[in-house]
Amino acid sequence: MAPVKTYQGLDEIEKAVGTLLGHSEWHTITQDDIDRFADVTGDHQWIHIDPDRAAKGPYGTTIAHGYLVLSLVPMLMSEVTKTEGLTAAINYGSNKVRYPAPTPVDSQVRGAVELLELSRRPQGAQALFRVTVERQGGDKPVCVAEVVSVLFE
Repeated sequence: MAPVKTYQGLDEIEKAVGTLLGHSEWHTITQDDIDRFADVTGDHQWIHIDPDRAAKGPYGTTIAHGYLVLSLVPMLMSEVTKTEGLTAAINYGSNKVRYPAPTPVDSQVRGAVELLELSRRPQGAQALFRVTVERQGGDKPVCVAEVVSVLFE
């Protein structure tokens, strides 16, 4: 497992703006993960949960929901970076999310995390990250998300 890159406060992480912070570990997305996500969200579309029907579909197998892949972003980011000396770091939202390629069942995925911007606020900062979720053996990412975090000192 790659070590988490740890920054000591906002001054130190601010120096990393415009850089790739690192890559997460590889994670397998199983059919059980997909089925449980379908149950939680109510999205039981056959392309996700019916292996027999999906075998005859456009991808030859079931694929993970895009939102399932997006929901992995906080975990992937936590494996790459953390900033110490904060009282809180919260998810503020996403500016842009795209799914350039499908995520077939049993895909291995990892996140590449870049810090795009850091804007100081009275009580901390707002950080904009780009997380590119790559599929092992894939020629395109399966998700690219610009996510916003609020960092409180």
